[in-house]
Amino acid sequence: MADTIEKNVTRGGQFLVKETKCEDIFTPEDFSEEQLMMRDSVKEFVDKELWAHKDRFEKKDYAYTESSMRKAGELGLLGVAVPEEYGGLGMGFVSTMLVCDYISGATGSFSTAFGAHTGIGTMPITLYGSEEQKKKYVPKLASGEWFGAYCLTEPGAGSDANSGKTKAVLSEDGTHYKITGQKMWISNAGFCSLFIVFARIGDDKNITGFIVENDPSNGISMNEEEHKLGIRASSTRQVFFNDTKVPVENMLSERGNGFKIAMNALNVGRIKLAAACLDAQRRVTSGAVKYSNERIQFNTAISSFGAIRSKLAEMATNCYAGESASYRAAKDIEDRIAAREAEGSTHQEAELKGVEEYAIECSILKVAVSEDVQNCADEGIQVFGGMGFSEDTPMESAWRDARIARIYEGTNEINRMLSVGMLIKKAMKGHVDLLGPAMKVQEELMGIPSFDTPDLSELFAEEKGILANLKKVFLMVAGSAVQKYGPDLDSHQQLLMAASDILIEIYMAESTILRTEKLAKKEGEAKVQEQIAMAKLYLYKAVDIVNSKGKEGIISFAEGDEQRMMLMGLKRFTKYTNNPNVVALREVITSKLVAENEYCF
Repeated sequence: MADTIEKNVTRGGQFLVKETKCEDIFTPEDFSEEQLMMRDSVKEFVDKELWAHKDRFEKKDYAYTESSMRKAGELGLLGVAVPEEYGGLGMGFVSTMLVCDYISGATGSFSTAFGAHTGIGTMPITLYGSEEQKKKYVPKLASGEWFGAYCLTEPGAGSDANSGKTKAVLSEDGTHYKITGQKMWISNAGFCSLFIVFARIGDDKNITGFIVENDPSNGISMNEEEHKLGIRASSTRQVFFNDTKVPVENMLSERGNGFKIAMNALNVGRIKLAAACLDAQRRVTSGAVKYSNERIQFNTAISSFGAIRSKLAEMATNCYAGESASYRAAKDIEDRIAAREAEGSTHQEAELKGVEEYAIECSILKVAVSEDVQNCADEGIQVFGGMGFSEDTPMESAWRDARIARIYEGTNEINRMLSVGMLIKKAMKGHVDLLGPAMKVQEELMGIPSFDTPDLSELFAEEKGILANLKKVFLMVAGSAVQKYGPDLDSHQQLLMAASDILIEIYMAESTILRTEKLAKKEGEAKVQEQIAMAKLYLYKAVDIVNSKGKEGIISFAEGDEQRMMLMGLKRFTKYTNNPNVVALREVITSKLVAENEYCF
């Protein structure tokens, strides 16, 4: 089966060692009519129900969050990823990403409630539940009659999710388990109908998942709402279970399978979180552009000042890159799911394996886009100046809401290390050939560099050459680190973090260039000058990061001749033949933004 899939769909992580053609990736310009209609209906809901009442979320109106969720349920938006036989819309992975993207831009309070319910609250049952469990619970969750929450984190078990102390003890008559323990940071706790709870049975190595109905008379109690920096109207509470009875038939999947359920749920959660950070960037960028056009200083709109124009260009470019990479990965996952289904897998198996295959890309996106949305909101405040610091403008709440994105679904530090760690594991299993390409890079470093002048007449010819070289930097740095430390590489976290930043920039820059190349072939270069400028600007910044992180890694683990050779290689691999005019690129981008008075890509 794997061989058949291999012919149709690129494996996760292979972007590093295989050339991808622009025709082979999906871009936001490829949305179908149906997807565009869905996007517009979601935007209408968000503008009417969420954006227009933003102050209610900031004033901790939890009831309004709940009522908004019910309205989303009535529109079918809570069931987009749920198969039709369980009351959902049964949409493909790209369409579910699209809904998650556009429903999340107005307020982090609602997007957290939506994500917690549709993702980690419902999805574990649709992917791991028995037929009886799915028929009993999923239709209620898909319609919004019931809401779900996810109980994994404990006071002593955060990033180390499998270390939880919550216990599940089987009753003497074997009919139910009694769950006792404390969970914290539980989104939707204040209005949920059921919990996905993770607990340990006996001295099991791994935790087990359970579906637990929220019945206060069954030993379930909660603390008051947490007071948080952002996502203020997202219900977040500690939940206590005291001999809570759970029927044996409510065990999710098998005993000891809880850690696997938690990790796979987080993989989906990570790419969906990246999507959930996109529309916030569009809205913040549009708000900053509008304000800069209206704000007059020194008898001139501040949008004409270079310092402001630079910010607007960078904000738009990072958003465009995030869109490019997120939807590329989403379609790869969708194709992988379809290929597995065609081979006879159930939808459950196909979706689990499809997302698991691209876990590296999911971690990359989670890190990159969550950090971009924070930077975007930060620059949004700066464009607004003193007004940006005021609650009267949406910038300060956007900044506060953005901050959590770097923490949940696994901290960005964990995800950075995961992305490289998973890639190395894939290489060891033979799923991605890193060794062959890494050896070629070693040979290239020992050889005489070519002094031929390449043909750079085609669009992105130089940029693609640089991308290929950035991949060599990763193979050089990571390959040498693996050779030196072997299995102990896990304990060298700072090296893993540096290698991860290189990996992230490669995927994001390549996705942006391929999207733009595809668009230019379709529309003609003259019509997409701004997108071409964004792709070139993003790559330029990526090269800087790769150069910095590559050097940090090399001088931290290599010495003497090896260090000198690798630093020379780094210099060669991050060199432009023709340096781009960075200020001119930003000017092209900002001129379009200012003329359109919004993010318009």
